[in-house]
Amino acid sequence: MKEVERRAFAAGVSADALMEEAGAQIARAVRQFFPEPGVCAAVFGKGNNGGDALVAARHLAARGWDVRLVAAFPETEWGPLPRAKFAAAAQCRSAEIAELDSLAGTPLVVLDGLLGIGASGALRVPLAGITRTINRLRSGGNAAVFALDIPTGLDGDTGAADPACIIADHTLTIGFAKRGLVADCATNFVGRLSVLPLRELSARHDEAGADATVVTPEILRPLLPRRARDTHKGDCGRIGIIAGSRGYLGAAVLCSAACVRAGAGLVTLFAPPEIVEALAIKVAPEVMVRVLSATDELLAEKFDVLAIGPGLGALPPVPVGSDILRELLGDECVENTQPAADVAALVLNFSHPIVLDADGLNAIAPDLSVLAKAAGERVLTPHPGEMERLAPGSGLRTRREAAEAFVKKYPATLLLKGARTLVCKSGEPLSFNTTGNPGMAVGGMGDALTGVIAALIGQRVRPFDAARFGAWLCGRASEIAISHGGESEESLTPSRMLDFLGAAFRGLRAGCF
Repeated sequence: MKEVERRAFAAGVSADALMEEAGAQIARAVRQFFPEPGVCAAVFGKGNNGGDALVAARHLAARGWDVRLVAAFPETEWGPLPRAKFAAAAQCRSAEIAELDSLAGTPLVVLDGLLGIGASGALRVPLAGITRTINRLRSGGNAAVFALDIPTGLDGDTGAADPACIIADHTLTIGFAKRGLVADCATNFVGRLSVLPLRELSARHDEAGADATVVTPEILRPLLPRRARDTHKGDCGRIGIIAGSRGYLGAAVLCSAACVRAGAGLVTLFAPPEIVEALAIKVAPEVMVRVLSATDELLAEKFDVLAIGPGLGALPPVPVGSDILRELLGDECVENTQPAADVAALVLNFSHPIVLDADGLNAIAPDLSVLAKAAGERVLTPHPGEMERLAPGSGLRTRREAAEAFVKKYPATLLLKGARTLVCKSGEPLSFNTTGNPGMAVGGMGDALTGVIAALIGQRVRPFDAARFGAWLCGRASEIAISHGGESEESLTPSRMLDFLGAAFRGLRAGCF
């Protein structure tokens, strides 16, 4: 970031121009998550990070927000740009940090513009006291905290946090993501990560050869072009889903519904015979439900992608003497075949992509060698517990280390779920997701994600990109359900998230963060 700024300044770009653009982007990002004007406290320091907060405050005030400007240092210590931006924000009221306690319990947005990436060392007076006040307002006073560029007190390189570090709900990082923001130890301090591009900086940065990146709308937007006027259902993918078992119908319903809502052309749900009738009543009317009798019959179907695993339990056994079983196990066939062999057979022989989740992952966990011999691309979507079954000991590593070690060993796309979902594949830069919120911590979100990824692959998005795209879409839809749909982190459900997938697609194309 510092090097790119140096290049920009050497080319004649002014710090004032960058600050104006950054502040406008910050205000726009705040309005993305809080569409109705409210009360905002812009807490600013004496450097350029404080200037960004003041420009954002001016833009929010122009949109009808009640903005209070809270200075951390006496005016005599301010830099030239913060001084000028404070004067330009004359429509905002000045306030002391102690006055914010009177706003406890009312909706409040706090901008953390105290320190940027140039700061180092422990937080000292008066900053440590101010950050603790902001954290108290967040935890007990209904305040939403936006950290500008980086939460005050967080190391931009390592993610290590000062004891008084700001705990942000959103971090609006300027220009590019900083390495420390995606460290495992930083997740609870960073919150939702948004990268706010600045034109003059982006033009002077080359990400070629980068070993990691964060997902942004700019990356995703070209992956799914607008549909041609004469598009028909055959163009949008034929998806087969193997899901559901007695007591777990909901997983199959959610997965198939998500597949439809994410744009799939034709969706067929295969399930054991004892639940087919019940599923046919519960699923979306666009979903075809069929009995799964034997896995070798499935290979004769002309599907563009399979999704296997949500609520699956055990697949029906492969018939004794099956050609698939012989190819998998050799000439020695047994009468009581393990259900895992059914999944393994599909993973081995299906020539198009497969998305594996839940029981589909558990089925292949004992022997992952099928991934090396698979006839098509495979996407694995484990949560941390499933990842431990796939790669024992992974929990002792950082999430990034565990993901990179896995794909180095196995030729598959790995989507490791979590508050900062990772998508990894050998030969591709590791990808960090940016969207989502704690409301997604509820059963069924992974089932919906599987369906969304399968639908995107069916629409000719390559599997690695479909995994990144799917994670971003589900996270963004969950955010919109709360910011625009009246939900809360406690009330959000996967079904409700699916209601906002369309808004997530539209927002992506409209340039959201």
